[in-house]
Amino acid sequence: MPHRRPQTTEYMPHHTQYVSLVTDSVLDDLRDQRLTIPRALRDISESDAGYRYAADKWSIREVVGHISDAERIFQFRALVFARGDAPSLPRYAPDEYVANSGFEGRTMQSLIDEFLAVRESTLHLFDTLEPQAWDRSGTISGGVVSVRAMAYIAAGHAQRHLNVLYERYGIAETAPDIVSVAYLAGIR
Repeated sequence: MPHRRPQTTEYMPHHTQYVSLVTDSVLDDLRDQRLTIPRALRDISESDAGYRYAADKWSIREVVGHISDAERIFQFRALVFARGDAPSLPRYAPDEYVANSGFEGRTMQSLIDEFLAVRESTLHLFDTLEPQAWDRSGTISGGVVSVRAMAYIAAGHAQRHLNVLYERYGIAETAPDIVSVAYLAGIR
């Protein structure tokens, strides 16, 4: 069931910006981002991590922390809908979360580690869903969203923010390097 792309009736129009970025199997994209996102962030110095491309925009640290916060929300929503509970959930306010996060006091490595921990949890949830759970849905701020769409939204949201880091923050896209078999064995 995760391999079938969600129909446009399974998510709200503003989620298209995320769902459209999933180019492979959603579970494969979620797994691959465990490598691509840390690889893109690993060379950012602590002084550069506070960079904002405009005064009213988040810093690099805040963007990375936001990716983890949002993924926790997406994961919770998927869990609630998959288990048939609480068919209606409120929206969340990402700017409020970031404002109250303390991300600026953290190291980039701690934010990367947190992303990896959250992503592992996301993968465990989606890897173990019963086939019928993927079709379940609920409402968020009055719009219908399926469990399947939540997986695509999680993967696409992370990719969208990585793209923003490339395009607006000047983070250099790095060519994939050879990943050791031992490292891959530790995260699979």
